[in-house]
Order: sequence, then structure tokens, then C-alpha cells
Amino acid sequence: MSKKINISSKEKNLIVYVVLTIVTLAVFWQVNQFDFVNIDDGVYVTENSHLQSGLTLDGLRWAFTTTYAEFWHPLTWLSLMLDYQLFGLNAGGYHMTNLILHILSTLLLFWLFNRMTGALWPSAFVAAFFALHPLHVESVAWVAERKDVLSAFFWMLTLCLYVYYAEKPDVKRYLVVLFSFICGLMSKSMVVTLPVIMILLDYWPLKRFESKKGDLILWQLKEKIPFFALSAVFSLITFYAHFKPLVKYYPLYYRMVNAPVSFVTYLEKTFWPHHLAFYYPFSVQLSMGQVFGSALLIIFISVFVIMMIKRLPCLFVGWLWYAVTIIPVIGIIKVGLFAMADRYTYLSSIGIAVMMAWGIPPLFKNEKIRKIILITAGTAFLAIMAILTWQQCSYWGNSIKLSQHALRVTKNNHLAHGVLAYKLFSEGKIEEAMNHFSEAIRIKPDYDDGLKNRGLYYFKLGNYARAIEDLNEAIRLRPDCAPYYYYRGSIYDNLGQYQKAVNDYSETIRLKSDSVHAHNNRGGVYFKLGQYQNALKDYNEAIRLQQDYAEAYNNRAFVYLNQGQKELGCHDAQKACLLGNCRISEGAKVRGLCR
Repeated sequence: MSKKINISSKEKNLIVYVVLTIVTLAVFWQVNQFDFVNIDDGVYVTENSHLQSGLTLDGLRWAFTTTYAEFWHPLTWLSLMLDYQLFGLNAGGYHMTNLILHILSTLLLFWLFNRMTGALWPSAFVAAFFALHPLHVESVAWVAERKDVLSAFFWMLTLCLYVYYAEKPDVKRYLVVLFSFICGLMSKSMVVTLPVIMILLDYWPLKRFESKKGDLILWQLKEKIPFFALSAVFSLITFYAHFKPLVKYYPLYYRMVNAPVSFVTYLEKTFWPHHLAFYYPFSVQLSMGQVFGSALLIIFISVFVIMMIKRLPCLFVGWLWYAVTIIPVIGIIKVGLFAMADRYTYLSSIGIAVMMAWGIPPLFKNEKIRKIILITAGTAFLAIMAILTWQQCSYWGNSIKLSQHALRVTKNNHLAHGVLAYKLFSEGKIEEAMNHFSEAIRIKPDYDDGLKNRGLYYFKLGNYARAIEDLNEAIRLRPDCAPYYYYRGSIYDNLGQYQKAVNDYSETIRLKSDSVHAHNNRGGVYFKLGQYQNALKDYNEAIRLQQDYAEAYNNRAFVYLNQGQKELGCHDAQKACLLGNCRISEGAKVRGLCR
């Protein structure tokens, strides 16, 4: 006669932790073989000299003072610096760090709801939904989205610590919650909505409102004001970092029209994750039927969850979790030219999972039937999500796969054409690359980055006139972009039009004073013009900005030797060689003069 196996609650919890970890690893393990992609990974890692200086005092200072890449997220920079210390430019290491953070967030999410509700399997479902949903691939498989997975980790940690505080309020626990919240804000500003989520959890499932009926408003104000004040400060910092007065966004009317459609499209993709892409082109041709239909659906669901608030508070809390976290990035306040982005559902979709986990079981009155249906349906649903996530993840293996997939599932995607063209050109597929560049510009004639890239490739092909024509148009469209002047200056330099080159390098430096390459290149032009003192000033500044800049030492050596200052020239030549510049033939010649 078989005995029934009794498993304690702790053992069940441990099983859930182990299964969540193993399944998430299995679905995402492929990322350790992935490359960097040429969408922001260059900005964040491969072309970021500040990050590649490693974890130093200068690097720490830079991380906490820069709004580079239009964000102030010092902890994100520090985490990437640590990765560089450990992995160099081996992309697999960065991807695995993202995956580890994603798994930790998943486990914390399970702990959070299991602790608050005591409901093991609904909590496990919410955590698995978060871990395995295809919409979350973008946040995990994209190195540049380190800010997403890092901020999500602190989001979950803050809520877990908040539950500890709610169980036994005291100053020490409160300060720990506040510190974790600040860490989240310093990872990504999207965490600003977390105080609202705390209030929602106070209502359900913590039910703290029931014990504070007399002084409800005063209690919430006293407890949450520091959090809301920090959210306000970080929101202002974000607006400042994103403020680009010369960038032309779509008019407010089109953004307002796009908002409800995107809101509902996120919902649709949550339940039916199809045609996922890294970039969704903004459309100004949405029908009023789509707009009003989406708005009516949002109103209907909102009214329904309010009507059910007493009976099923989980619906109200889950719906507001979703809405509150998605609205700040719905596109009304614009920070990009896309219609929507999968990464914006990374935290918000948890609200939908909560609605499903606690809202569906009451539909079945018979406990036995409920268990059979829910276990079968829940397992099947998560299995399908895992398979779709594995497939979606595979597209992030490299830039070509990613952009080709985007072109298959979207229409008029200029950015996907541009990304594909960039990669094809680097692989020597020149004609195919130029076709994609031209198609990108045909779709979006004001695609300034595409014009810049096509101009550079015309330059590499020796077609200087077309190169300058494209860069002129890119500068006309975005006159505040320093790199555009730098690249045009390089072309003028190669053409021997030195004064035009100086003008463009000078404009680059005016717009971006720490551009070491612009200082170095302008110094080279001054040298060719015989303006040696100006050349020395630029080389000195380039070296001040980047003390291991071998080429600048090499070039300054030439100036010193040309002026008969042999000791200074030889010192710089030797320094250049120590830094690895002896591979440059001129550097070797200079060093030879010093023997």
C-alpha cells in the first residue's frame, strides 16, 4: 500500500525556486553565444571609452555625473564597467549578467507574492509568467537594456523589503526600503512609479488599509512622501537628460492618438505575442475606429475592475499595476520616434499576470475541477510562452538576424533597414548594404542617422561628392549632432580642404568638448597647415581627456621633433610605443630618430 508523500511548505517553495531557475536558464541559455548588436550596444559598451576605462575613480566620477546616452543611471554604468573588468568585449559575459539579474528578479517576485498572499501556485504562475514571456526577451537579450533588468531587480527587492517593513514597521526597515528604491532609480528612471505600486499592495494583498481607517490619508502621506519626492526629482533629471529641442518628434495630436492604440496593442501581445520586433515604426495613419475602439476597451475594463473591487480586489490592483507602469512610457511625452517597445512591458505585464492568477480561479466553483483545469491550462500556457520566448530570443543572436526578422514582421521599418545595411557593409556586402540604406532613406527621408551612415560608406567607396551631400543633409536635419560635423571634417581633411576640416572639427568640439578624436584630428590639420602651436594645444587636450591615447602622443611627438624639441619628442614617441602605437609606421620611424 503506497503512502502519500507529504511535502512541507518550505520544500514546495524550494522546488518552485529550483524549477523557475532551471526553466528560465533553459529558455535563455542561448544568450551566452550572442554577439553585441549595432543598436545602442556600441553607445553603451563597444564604443564607450569611459566604460572601457573600467572601475576606476575617474570611471566612478563619470558614471555619477554624465547624462551620456540621454539617461542618468550611474548604477547601470557601474554594472557594465564591472562586466568590462571581467569579460572585456566578450558579449556572452554581458548577456549572462542580464540573464542572472532576470532570474533573481523572478525569484524575488515569487517570494513577494507568496509572502503577501500565502498562495503558492498563483505566486509561482506570476513569477513564471514574468520569467518566460516573449515580450521580455528584448530586456534580457539586449546588452544595452541592462538598465531594464537591473532596475527590475531593485524594483522587486524594494517591494520585498517593503513587505518586511509592513509586517513590522520601524525606522531601520524603512530606511533600507528607501535605499533600495534609490538604487532602482539610479538604474532606470522607470522605477518612479513604484510608490504607487506600494499603495496598491497596501490595499491588496497586504490589506493595510483595513487597520488604518481613521487616519488613512495622513498615514499614506507620512509614509510615502519621501518616495514620491525622490520620484519627482528623478523625473526632472530624466526630462533634462532627454531634452533635445532640435529633434523633431511627431506632433502631440498623433502621439495622443497613438497612446490608446499602443496601450491595447501591449495587452494584445501579452496574450498573443506575435510579430515582435525591436522597433515598431510610428504610424500617422491610424483610423479613428482603432483609436475609439481602443479607448472604449480601456474604459470598459477600468469600469469593470472598479465594480469588482470588493469581490476581486486582485483585478483592480493588477489592472492599475499595468496601467500605472505603462502610461509614463506610452509615448505622449516622447523620448523616441517609435510607436511602442516590448521592453516597456517588462514590469507592467506583472499586473496582468496577477489578474489572471487570482482572478480566474473563482470562476470555477468545484475545487477538483478547478485544480484540473487550472493546472492543465496554466502549464500549457506557460509551455507555449517558453517555446515562443526561446524562438524570439534566437533572433537576438546578431544584428542581421534581428533586423531581418523585424523586416519580416513589420512594414516600412526604416531602422531595421538601416541596422541591416550597417552590418552588411561591415561584412563587405556593399551593394546589398547600399540598397538597404537607400530603402531606409526612401521610407523616412529625414532619417539623419541613415544619411550619415550612407555618407560614410560613400566616402569609403571614394564617392566624396555623394558622401558630403548626405552629411550636409544629415546636418541640416540635426544641426546639434557633433559626430556629423566630425565625419564631414574627416572627409574634408582627406580631400585636402583643410580650412573646412578645421571648421567642422571646431564645431564638433563646440558641441562636444570632450571629443578626443576631434581634438586629435584638428591637431593633425593644424600640423599640415604649419600652425604648430595650435596643433600642440589640441594634442595636449586630447591627452588630457584620454591619458592612454597613443595616437595623440605619437602625433605630438612629430610636432616636437619638427620644432627641434628632441627630448620632448622622443619622450612622447616612447610613450606612444608603450601604449601600443608602434604598430603605426610613423611612430616606429619617430622612435628610430630617437636612438
